Amino acid sequence: MRLSVLSSLLSLALVVGLIGCSGSQRVTHNSPKQAYEKGMEQFEKENYDRALRYFRGVLSYGRGNEWGPDAQFQLAMTQRKKGKYLVAANEFKRFTQLYRNNQKVPRAEYERARAYSSRSPDYQLTQTDSRKAIDLFQLFIERYPDHELVPDAQAKIDKLRAKLAHKQFAAGKLYERRDMWRAATRSYEDVFDTYPDTPWADNALLGALRTYVRYADRSVQEKRAERYQKAIDQYGRLTQLFPDSPLLKQAQPLRDEAQRKLERVRKQAENQQSLARDGTSNP
Repeated sequence: MRLSVLSSLLSLALVVGLIGCSGSQRVTHNSPKQAYEKGMEQFEKENYDRALRYFRGVLSYGRGNEWGPDAQFQLAMTQRKKGKYLVAANEFKRFTQLYRNNQKVPRAEYERARAYSSRSPDYQLTQTDSRKAIDLFQLFIERYPDHELVPDAQAKIDKLRAKLAHKQFAAGKLYERRDMWRAATRSYEDVFDTYPDTPWADNALLGALRTYVRYADRSVQEKRAERYQKAIDQYGRLTQLFPDSPLLKQAQPLRDEAQRKLERVRKQAENQQSLARDGTSNP
Protein backbone atom coordinates (compact mmCIF):
# COMPACT_ATOMS: atom_id res chain seq x y z
CA MET A 1 0.00 0.00 0.00
CA ARG A 2 2.77 2.40 0.97
CA LEU A 3 4.67 1.56 -2.23
CA SER A 4 1.55 2.24 -4.28
CA VAL A 5 1.02 5.63 -2.64
CA LEU A 6 4.72 6.53 -3.06
CA SER A 7 4.60 5.52 -6.70
CA SER A 8 1.51 7.68 -7.27
CA LEU A 9 3.15 10.66 -5.61
CA LEU A 10 6.31 10.28 -7.72
CA SER A 11 4.22 10.02 -10.90
CA LEU A 12 2.29 13.15 -9.94
CA ALA A 13 5.52 15.04 -9.24
CA LEU A 14 6.91 13.98 -12.60
CA VAL A 15 3.79 15.12 -14.43
CA VAL A 16 3.81 18.47 -12.62
CA GLY A 17 7.49 18.88 -13.42
CA LEU A 18 6.95 18.17 -17.10
CA ILE A 19 4.04 20.60 -17.25
CA GLY A 20 6.15 23.23 -15.55
CA CYS A 21 9.01 22.72 -17.98
CA SER A 22 6.64 22.83 -20.93
CA GLY A 23 5.11 26.02 -19.66
CA SER A 24 8.51 27.64 -19.16
CA GLN A 25 9.36 26.97 -22.81
CA ARG A 26 6.11 28.42 -24.12
CA VAL A 27 6.10 31.93 -25.59
CA THR A 28 2.96 33.99 -25.97
CA HIS A 29 2.24 36.96 -28.20
CA ASN A 30 -0.77 38.40 -29.96
CA SER A 31 0.92 40.25 -32.82
CA PRO A 32 4.19 40.23 -34.78
CA LYS A 33 5.13 43.52 -33.14
CA GLN A 34 4.69 42.09 -29.65
CA ALA A 35 6.60 38.94 -30.56
CA TYR A 36 9.49 41.04 -31.90
CA GLU A 37 9.60 43.31 -28.86
CA LYS A 38 9.59 40.32 -26.50
CA GLY A 39 12.30 38.70 -28.61
CA MET A 40 14.48 41.80 -28.32
CA GLU A 41 13.87 41.90 -24.57
CA GLN A 42 15.10 38.31 -24.26
CA PHE A 43 18.00 39.03 -26.61
CA GLU A 44 19.17 41.90 -24.43
CA LYS A 45 18.94 39.63 -21.38
CA GLU A 46 21.04 37.06 -23.28
CA ASN A 47 18.20 34.53 -23.07
CA TYR A 48 18.95 33.49 -26.62
CA ASP A 49 16.83 30.34 -26.82
CA ARG A 50 13.68 32.23 -25.82
CA ALA A 51 14.63 35.10 -28.12
CA LEU A 52 14.77 32.66 -31.03
CA ARG A 53 11.28 31.43 -30.25
CA TYR A 54 9.89 34.95 -30.30
CA PHE A 55 11.66 35.86 -33.56
CA ARG A 56 10.31 32.70 -35.15
CA GLY A 57 6.95 33.69 -33.76
CA VAL A 58 7.16 36.94 -35.73
CA LEU A 59 7.85 34.97 -38.91
CA SER A 60 4.93 32.65 -38.21
CA TYR A 61 2.68 35.59 -39.15
CA GLY A 62 4.28 35.50 -42.60
CA ARG A 63 7.71 36.68 -43.68
CA GLY A 64 6.16 39.64 -45.45
CA ASN A 65 4.75 41.21 -42.31
CA GLU A 66 6.11 44.59 -41.18
CA TRP A 67 8.34 43.07 -38.50
CA GLY A 68 9.51 40.13 -40.62
CA PRO A 69 12.80 41.64 -41.88
CA ASP A 70 13.90 42.77 -38.42
CA ALA A 71 12.95 39.40 -36.94
CA GLN A 72 14.91 37.49 -39.61
CA PHE A 73 17.96 39.69 -39.06
CA GLN A 74 17.78 39.30 -35.28
CA LEU A 75 17.23 35.57 -35.62
CA ALA A 76 20.55 35.38 -37.48
CA MET A 77 22.25 37.60 -34.89
CA THR A 78 20.93 35.39 -32.11
CA GLN A 79 22.33 32.27 -33.73
CA ARG A 80 25.71 33.98 -33.94
CA LYS A 81 25.51 34.91 -30.26
CA LYS A 82 24.84 31.23 -29.50
CA GLY A 83 28.00 30.29 -31.38
CA LYS A 84 26.05 28.66 -34.21
CA TYR A 85 28.15 30.39 -36.83
CA LEU A 86 27.27 28.29 -39.86
CA VAL A 87 23.57 28.46 -39.02
CA ALA A 88 23.93 32.23 -38.56
CA ALA A 89 25.68 32.57 -41.93
CA ASN A 90 22.81 30.74 -43.62
CA GLU A 91 20.23 32.92 -41.84
CA PHE A 92 22.01 36.11 -42.95
CA LYS A 93 22.10 34.77 -46.50
CA ARG A 94 18.37 34.07 -46.26
CA PHE A 95 17.80 37.63 -45.11
CA THR A 96 19.58 39.04 -48.18
CA GLN A 97 17.57 36.74 -50.46
CA LEU A 98 14.17 37.49 -48.90
CA TYR A 99 14.58 41.24 -48.32
CA ARG A 100 16.86 42.39 -51.13
CA ASN A 101 15.84 46.04 -50.89
CA ASN A 102 16.09 46.30 -47.11
CA GLN A 103 18.55 48.84 -45.74
CA LYS A 104 20.13 46.17 -43.53
CA VAL A 105 21.30 44.06 -46.50
CA PRO A 106 24.87 45.47 -46.41
CA ARG A 107 25.10 44.75 -42.69
CA ALA A 108 23.74 41.24 -43.25
CA GLU A 109 26.41 40.57 -45.89
CA TYR A 110 29.09 41.81 -43.51
CA GLU A 111 27.73 39.66 -40.68
CA ARG A 112 27.64 36.61 -42.93
CA ALA A 113 31.34 37.07 -43.67
CA ARG A 114 31.98 37.65 -39.98
CA ALA A 115 30.25 34.36 -39.13
CA TYR A 116 32.65 32.45 -41.38
CA SER A 117 35.54 34.42 -39.89
CA SER A 118 34.46 33.24 -36.45
CA ARG A 119 34.73 29.65 -37.70
CA SER A 120 38.31 30.20 -38.85
CA PRO A 121 40.49 27.64 -37.01
CA ASP A 122 44.12 27.72 -35.90
CA TYR A 123 46.57 28.10 -38.77
CA GLN A 124 47.62 24.42 -38.65
CA LEU A 125 44.13 23.25 -39.64
CA THR A 126 42.19 23.35 -42.92
CA GLN A 127 41.42 26.97 -43.81
CA THR A 128 38.27 26.56 -45.91
CA ASP A 129 36.23 28.88 -43.67
CA SER A 130 39.04 31.46 -43.63
CA ARG A 131 39.06 31.61 -47.42
CA LYS A 132 35.26 31.80 -47.54
CA ALA A 133 35.32 34.70 -45.07
CA ILE A 134 37.97 36.54 -47.12
CA ASP A 135 35.90 36.14 -50.30
CA LEU A 136 32.75 37.44 -48.59
CA PHE A 137 34.50 40.37 -46.93
CA GLN A 138 36.06 41.36 -50.26
CA LEU A 139 32.66 41.14 -51.95
CA PHE A 140 31.19 43.34 -49.22
CA ILE A 141 33.94 45.95 -49.74
CA GLU A 142 33.44 45.92 -53.52
CA ARG A 143 29.67 46.36 -53.23
CA TYR A 144 29.67 48.95 -50.46
CA PRO A 145 33.01 50.80 -50.61
CA ASP A 146 31.68 53.72 -48.54
CA HIS A 147 30.13 51.64 -45.78
CA GLU A 148 31.31 52.42 -42.26
CA LEU A 149 32.26 48.76 -41.69
CA VAL A 150 34.71 48.63 -44.62
CA PRO A 151 37.79 49.37 -42.44
CA ASP A 152 36.77 46.61 -40.05
CA ALA A 153 36.21 44.20 -42.93
CA GLN A 154 39.64 45.03 -44.36
CA ALA A 155 41.27 44.49 -40.97
CA LYS A 156 39.65 41.06 -40.75
CA ILE A 157 40.85 40.20 -44.26
CA ASP A 158 44.39 41.17 -43.28
CA LYS A 159 44.23 38.98 -40.18
CA LEU A 160 42.90 36.01 -42.12
CA ARG A 161 45.48 36.41 -44.88
CA ALA A 162 48.22 36.45 -42.26
CA LYS A 163 46.88 33.13 -40.97
CA LEU A 164 46.98 31.63 -44.47
CA ALA A 165 50.53 32.92 -44.90
CA HIS A 166 51.50 31.37 -41.56
CA LYS A 167 50.12 28.01 -42.69
CA GLN A 168 52.07 28.14 -45.96
CA PHE A 169 55.21 29.24 -44.12
CA ALA A 170 54.84 26.32 -41.71
CA ALA A 171 54.64 23.98 -44.71
CA GLY A 172 57.96 25.38 -45.92
CA LYS A 173 59.52 24.77 -42.49
CA LEU A 174 58.25 21.19 -42.51
CA TYR A 175 59.74 20.52 -45.95
CA GLU A 176 62.99 22.07 -44.80
CA ARG A 177 63.19 19.84 -41.71
CA ARG A 178 62.66 16.83 -43.96
CA ASP A 179 65.40 17.96 -46.38
CA MET A 180 62.84 18.34 -49.16
CA TRP A 181 64.64 21.34 -50.57
CA ARG A 182 62.76 21.86 -53.81
CA ALA A 183 59.38 21.81 -52.03
CA ALA A 184 60.72 24.07 -49.29
CA THR A 185 61.95 26.74 -51.71
CA ARG A 186 58.66 26.72 -53.58
CA SER A 187 56.61 26.96 -50.38
CA TYR A 188 58.60 29.93 -49.10
CA GLU A 189 58.41 31.70 -52.46
CA ASP A 190 54.66 31.08 -52.59
CA VAL A 191 54.27 32.78 -49.21
CA PHE A 192 55.91 35.93 -50.50
CA ASP A 193 54.27 35.86 -53.94
CA THR A 194 50.76 35.31 -52.54
CA TYR A 195 50.92 37.18 -49.23
CA PRO A 196 53.53 39.94 -49.63
CA ASP A 197 51.54 42.27 -47.37
CA THR A 198 51.58 39.96 -44.34
CA PRO A 199 54.03 39.76 -41.40
CA TRP A 200 55.38 36.49 -42.84
CA ALA A 201 56.72 37.97 -46.07
CA ASP A 202 60.26 38.77 -44.90
CA ASN A 203 60.44 35.45 -43.02
CA ALA A 204 59.52 33.71 -46.25
CA LEU A 205 62.28 35.46 -48.21
CA LEU A 206 64.81 34.47 -45.57
CA GLY A 207 63.52 30.90 -45.73
CA ALA A 208 63.82 30.87 -49.52
CA LEU A 209 67.36 32.25 -49.30
CA ARG A 210 68.40 29.63 -46.75
CA THR A 211 66.85 26.67 -48.55
CA TYR A 212 68.15 27.67 -51.98
CA VAL A 213 71.68 27.55 -50.57
CA ARG A 214 71.10 24.07 -49.14
CA TYR A 215 69.27 22.99 -52.30
CA ALA A 216 72.22 24.10 -54.41
CA ASP A 217 74.69 22.30 -52.11
CA ARG A 218 72.90 19.02 -52.83
CA SER A 219 72.28 19.62 -56.54
CA VAL A 220 74.11 18.18 -59.51
CA GLN A 221 77.00 20.32 -60.73
CA GLU A 222 75.08 21.77 -63.68
CA LYS A 223 72.29 23.17 -61.42
CA ARG A 224 74.33 24.64 -58.58
CA ALA A 225 75.15 28.02 -60.13
CA GLU A 226 71.50 28.67 -61.00
CA ARG A 227 70.33 27.85 -57.45
CA TYR A 228 73.05 29.81 -55.66
CA GLN A 229 72.05 32.76 -57.85
CA LYS A 230 68.42 32.33 -56.82
CA ALA A 231 69.51 32.44 -53.19
CA ILE A 232 71.31 35.72 -53.86
CA ASP A 233 68.20 37.04 -55.63
CA GLN A 234 66.13 36.34 -52.51
CA TYR A 235 68.55 38.42 -50.48
CA GLY A 236 68.18 41.27 -52.96
CA ARG A 237 64.41 41.21 -52.63
CA LEU A 238 64.67 41.10 -48.86
CA THR A 239 66.97 44.14 -48.64
CA GLN A 240 64.98 46.11 -51.20
CA LEU A 241 61.52 45.49 -49.81
CA PHE A 242 62.32 45.19 -46.10
CA PRO A 243 65.37 47.38 -45.47
CA ASP A 244 64.54 47.60 -41.75
CA SER A 245 63.85 43.93 -41.20
CA PRO A 246 65.66 42.43 -38.19
CA LEU A 247 66.15 39.30 -40.31
CA LEU A 248 68.84 40.98 -42.41
CA LYS A 249 71.45 40.00 -39.81
CA GLN A 250 70.66 36.35 -40.45
CA ALA A 251 70.41 36.84 -44.20
CA GLN A 252 73.80 38.50 -44.75
CA PRO A 253 75.98 35.46 -43.89
CA LEU A 254 73.79 33.22 -46.06
CA ARG A 255 74.09 35.62 -48.96
CA ASP A 256 77.89 35.74 -48.54
CA GLU A 257 78.00 31.94 -48.44
CA ALA A 258 75.94 31.71 -51.62
CA GLN A 259 78.20 34.26 -53.33
CA ARG A 260 81.39 32.38 -52.42
CA LYS A 261 79.99 29.06 -53.57
CA LEU A 262 78.66 30.59 -56.79
CA GLU A 263 82.10 32.00 -57.63
CA ARG A 264 83.70 28.62 -56.90
CA VAL A 265 81.20 26.77 -59.09
CA ARG A 266 81.72 29.24 -61.92
CA LYS A 267 85.48 28.93 -61.63
CA GLN A 268 85.23 25.15 -61.74
CA ALA A 269 83.07 25.41 -64.84
CA GLU A 270 85.59 27.74 -66.49
CA ASN A 271 88.44 25.34 -65.68
CA GLN A 272 86.54 22.42 -67.15
CA GLN A 273 85.82 24.41 -70.31
CA SER A 274 89.49 25.40 -70.54
CA LEU A 275 90.60 21.79 -70.16
CA ALA A 276 88.12 20.74 -72.80
CA ARG A 277 89.42 23.37 -75.21
CA ASP A 278 93.00 22.34 -74.52
CA GLY A 279 92.11 18.71 -75.13
CA THR A 280 90.58 19.44 -78.50
CA SER A 281 93.44 21.71 -79.56
CA ASN A 282 96.17 19.08 -78.87
CA PRO A 283 96.89 16.68 -81.80
